[in-house]
Parts: sequence; C-alpha cells; structure tokens
Amino acid sequence: MNNPSRRDLLKSAPILASAVSAQASAAKSAASPQSSAAKSAPNIVILISDQFRADNLGCMGMNPMELTPNFDAMARRGVLFRSAVVNHPVCAPARASLFTGVYEEKHGVWHNGPGLQPGSVTLATLLRSRGYSANYIGKWHLALETNTPASHGPVAPEMRGGFLDLWEAANVLELTSHAYEGNIFDAAGKPIPFSGIYRDDFLTQRGVEFLRRAKPPFLLVVSYLNTHHQNDTDDYVPPKEFANKFRNPFVPQDLRPLPGSWPSQLGDYYGCVANIDAAAGTILATLKQQGFDSNTIVLFTSDHGCHFKTRNTEYKRSPHESSIHVPLIVQGPGFDRGLELRQLVSHVDVTPMLLEAAGVPVPAEMQGRSPMPLVEGRAQDWRDEVYIHLSEFMTGRVLRTPRWTYAVAAPKVRGWRPVPDAPQYIEYMMYDLAADPFQHVNLAGRAETQQISAQLRERLLARIAEAGGGMPAIEPAQFPYP
Repeated sequence: MNNPSRRDLLKSAPILASAVSAQASAAKSAASPQSSAAKSAPNIVILISDQFRADNLGCMGMNPMELTPNFDAMARRGVLFRSAVVNHPVCAPARASLFTGVYEEKHGVWHNGPGLQPGSVTLATLLRSRGYSANYIGKWHLALETNTPASHGPVAPEMRGGFLDLWEAANVLELTSHAYEGNIFDAAGKPIPFSGIYRDDFLTQRGVEFLRRAKPPFLLVVSYLNTHHQNDTDDYVPPKEFANKFRNPFVPQDLRPLPGSWPSQLGDYYGCVANIDAAAGTILATLKQQGFDSNTIVLFTSDHGCHFKTRNTEYKRSPHESSIHVPLIVQGPGFDRGLELRQLVSHVDVTPMLLEAAGVPVPAEMQGRSPMPLVEGRAQDWRDEVYIHLSEFMTGRVLRTPRWTYAVAAPKVRGWRPVPDAPQYIEYMMYDLAADPFQHVNLAGRAETQQISAQLRERLLARIAEAGGGMPAIEPAQFPYP
C-alpha cells in the first residue's frame, strides 16, 4: 500500500476546503443527485480522541496554547457542551455507554475486558435499521479482552456493536501499534499494516478514502488512539514535527501543586492534541469537498480525560474533573446555532441525541436523555446531574452536580477485587466546585459539610437504584480524608 506522508495528508486539508476549486465543484455536482429521502437523513461522523481533556480546547477558555483551531471553529458553528462528563472514566465502559445510551448496569461493560454483548442495541444497529451504513475506523475496545495475543487480533463480527459495513479497526490499538507502525484489521480479519506514516494520520487517511466513495446516509466513526499514552513505553509520542515544539508549556491549574508525570509528559501530550485537531480539519475539509458538509452531523468527544498520575498511580479512573470532564462539540443539521450550553450532559445522552437529530425513534429502554431540548431552547425539566461509575483502581460511584462532586468507594477487604456492584460504600471524596474548581480540598467527612453530604448521598442512592444497581448502603465518612 502506498502511504502518503503526513505532510501530504495534512496539506490536502486547505485544498479540500476550497469551495471554488474545480475538484470540489465536480465532487459537489456528483453528490447532488441524491433522492430527497437521502437528503433528509443526515450523515453522522463521530470523531473520538482517547484521553483528551476538555480544557485542551481553546474554545473552553482555559488553555492559551491555541492547540485546537479546527475544534474551536466547530464550536463557533455548532454547539459546545461546556459541561460534558463521562459515565465511567476508563476506555471500554465509557465507549459502551456512548454507543448504547445505557449505564453499565445494563450494558455490562464495567471495566476493560468483558466486551459488549452480541446483539446489543446500539447507535449503529438502530441507524442500520433505517437504511444507514455503519462504518468504523480505529480503536474499538469493546470486544472481549483476555490479555492474550489472541484477544488483540481481529474482532469477530458479532462483537462489533452493529458496525457491519466498513470495518478497519483494532480492539486494543495501543497494543497492536506504535506511533509509526502497526496493524488494524479489516472486516475479514486480515491485517491492514501501516509503516512510516503517523498512526493517527493513517486513520485519517482511511477516513478520507471512505468519504470519497461514501453513499448517504452513513454513520462513520473515526476513533483515534491519541491522546492516549503509549502503554509499553509509558510516554506520549507526538508526530515528529511536534516533538519538542511545546517545551515549557502552559500547565493546567489542577496539576500545578501535585506531583505526577506532567513535568516530563505535558509538552508531548500537547503535540498529540494539536495533531488530533489537524486530523479533524482534514476530515471536515473532505466532507466539504464531497458535498456532504451541509447534511452531515459531526460530533467530537473523548472517552475520558487525563490527570497525569496526580490523583492515583495512572492517568484516569478517578472522580476528578481531569478524569471525567471531556469535550463534546456537535455541528451540522439541527446544531448549527453558535451555541454554548452549560447544563450537565454525559455519554449516555449522546446516542439518544443523535437518534433524535436523525429522526429515528429513541428506544424506551435507553437510560440517556437527548439534549435536543436544550439545543432547541425548549427544555423545562432538565435534570442537571450525572451518575458516574469507577472501577479497576477502585469500585466506586459518583454524583456530579453543577456545584458538587460526591464520590463513594467500596471498602477493600482481604483478597479484594473490583466488582460491578458492591453492597456497601463509604464516602470517599467531596469537592465544592464553586469554591475549589481544581479540586484540591477534599471535604468528605468534615463537620461543616455533613448536611449537604447527606443530601447528595440520598440523590446518589436514587440514581444507583434508577440505573439498576440495587440498594447498597453508603456509610458517611467518619473523619476527613487528606
């Protein structure tokens, strides 16, 4: 396979974006004889960046590095959800909630490993039932994972969550590739190797090739590994052009007073962020070239954030904003409003929102709520809180409200292992986001917060029961945590 260089791939973006070019005009004319039914059904493109902090976005107003001009332009055109929060800050459970619209009590992916059950109702299965093709490129992480080489290979069709048209993916891409070489697998399970081209640019290239031959209506997901660390070397590997470009970078305020890996890793992480934005620019430009721009919903998000080992011994799996607060930007039909929303939304809300925007009925069993009433200015009873799970580092449950983060954890016992549902939890962390937005003062167990913690405890118990998690006990903290 002839792989273009990264420079050639990204240089194509301004060419593709030129509305006056003969190539773009020809492509638009070729795409125009679509049926009225096809025109009315919007295409949907979802871009996922792994481990991408919400405050990387320039449009969030928290980072002056100007790393994300393309995402910032999306926000100006469409809808920026300023308070988008995950339902689980780890890869597989987050992705399961994103694509199913239900919590882990229903989808069963409570940590990295179990895999999404065959036959699950997903965004892909529902759109395919309405005539869409469902296409996937990149990191999946929703097939059964057993930590053996076999489980890092091709994904069986029944484990693809309904993405049964174009399939060019790897279940755990961080274990089948490095920055400039590796494999993904096609629908027949055959390797698609790449070498000499940057990994995420290779995935962008595959997305561009799909869009140049796509027939509406289509669902396309391009799921990038960046900005995830490279597991076997425990570092961030930006494109060579960005290596050492962001030395002495801006440091987010939540990281500054805490020891962690950020002093050595943040600059290269920012290089990965900048490249993801460039990749998004190429996808957006290709949509415009192909005449899909006016009838395609484009959504950008992440599965979780990154706290650079400041909150526990790795990068996520904590109740802090650096783990749970992710980007969510949507543009296209129904979303081109130049709107910023501050109400809390979460991953389980994404599939219902996209279904409603596409005119597809939302199944009653979906636990997420479509934010379209917020987008259209007609919401009257939006419940402004999010229910979150923790696993692997600990078993926990979290309630995030506009002001408070309230987290409980299952106590450890001898032989303890993480479990999906614990019968008992103890208050673990509590942060007042109005007074302490960077979460440096844990209020769990303090006398002055006992009244509000009791209220939050009852609200969290109600959300656990509503999601299908039973009626566990939550014990108040008996002393302040450090």
